[in-house]
Parts: sequence; C-alpha cells; structure tokens
Amino acid sequence: MIHTRFAFVKANWHSEIVTKALEGFLEVVPKEDVDIFEVPGAFELPLISRDLASSGRYAAIIAAAFVVDGGIYRHEFVAQAVMNGLLRAGLDSGVPVLSVSLTPHHFQETEHHRSVFTTHFIEKGREAARSALKIVETRQRIASWRPDILT
Repeated sequence: MIHTRFAFVKANWHSEIVTKALEGFLEVVPKEDVDIFEVPGAFELPLISRDLASSGRYAAIIAAAFVVDGGIYRHEFVAQAVMNGLLRAGLDSGVPVLSVSLTPHHFQETEHHRSVFTTHFIEKGREAARSALKIVETRQRIASWRPDILT
C-alpha cells in the first residue's frame, strides 16, 4: 500500500447519496490517509479542489457530487462546468483530481432510485480509490526515472 495523503471533497446536495462515495473510498484507502472537506454543491468542487491541489499536501484530490435534473436545463450546465473545472484544477496544479460526480438523466426522489444510486456511489468511491492509488504509483515510477518530471 502506498502511504500518502488524499483529499476527498464532497458536495452536500443529496449528501445521503454522495457520502456513500466516501464510504466506498474508505473501504480501499485507510481513513487516516484521507482529509475530508465539504462544499455546498457541485459547482464549488473545482475551486476547493484547485486550492487543495495547490496546497502541496495531497497526492490526489477526489471530488464527489450528484447533479440531478430538477426539471430545468441547469443540471447539464452545472455538470459540464464542474467536470471542466476539475480537469483544469488537476492540469493546472499537476495534482490528479478525480471525479465521482454523477449526473443521471432520470432521478426521482423514490426509494428505488435512492437505493440504486446509493449502491452506485459506493462502487464509484471504491473505483476512485483504486484509481487514485494507481495514479500515485504510476507517477512515482515516472519520477524514479525522471526526477524532474513531478516538480
């Protein structure tokens, strides 16, 4: 296991579902290696992710949100802005920023949909953890060949 620090940023909108991604992440990465941050909604994820990445404390940032179609066109705009912002935060800082931000086309406040997406977020959290660990390992291998590449 690679010992390093990760930041997990989660949006509070639909927190009962989004928190499941954190739970899945912590099944793979020890809790003592993870700092947890909360933001009001998905739109705030890129800014905080950029700030955390720029801090130099973290090997990777994981950002989680659930952007649902509330009957207006806004959700597509928010989802696109969030994804572009997370990508930019990672590229600008040189620190991987991974997304567990999902935008279902059809979400309804029913027990069935909550159950489906709760289960999905747990698995997505696990996937993000495995991806973060693999990216860190790969970057460490690259740095051992070219020490200047990650500075």
